[in-house]
Amino acid sequence: MSPWLENNWLTHTQILLDSYHALLGEQLIERSGNLEEDAKRLFDAPFVVVSHGTESDPILNYGNQTALALWEMTIEQFVQTPSRMTAEPVHRDERARLLERTSKQGFVDDYRGIRVTSTGQRFLIERATVWNLSDASGTRVGQAATFSEWVPLTKG
Repeated sequence: MSPWLENNWLTHTQILLDSYHALLGEQLIERSGNLEEDAKRLFDAPFVVVSHGTESDPILNYGNQTALALWEMTIEQFVQTPSRMTAEPVHRDERARLLERTSKQGFVDDYRGIRVTSTGQRFLIERATVWNLSDASGTRVGQAATFSEWVPLTKG
């Protein structure tokens, strides 16, 4: 089965795209009008798209192919990972402040920070956009991030 058709990602793709458009006034990807095609386009996009839910320790619930490759994980590993684990312990307070700022403002489009892959490779994210996710009824269901600029860093 195609990854973008698993894990209830068709519905989640709609939420990702609709929330982004509602908050930022632009489209994250060119939309086709066909949800399956849009889900494939988002999954195959050459930029990172990730999201997590609203749990007290949010779990990642979406990562497109670029994100999976960057974090060096399979889909199965990714969707079991607490989102805080994408940052080194020393950078988790800064990440928490970003998510709080996003919660209050709806989105931020100027995030810059260091993240870490599943194998410990560090990378610097530049100009990330982070936004709140809401379903069709307006219920908050998580947060998402997208970025296309990152730089590998040396370990340590």
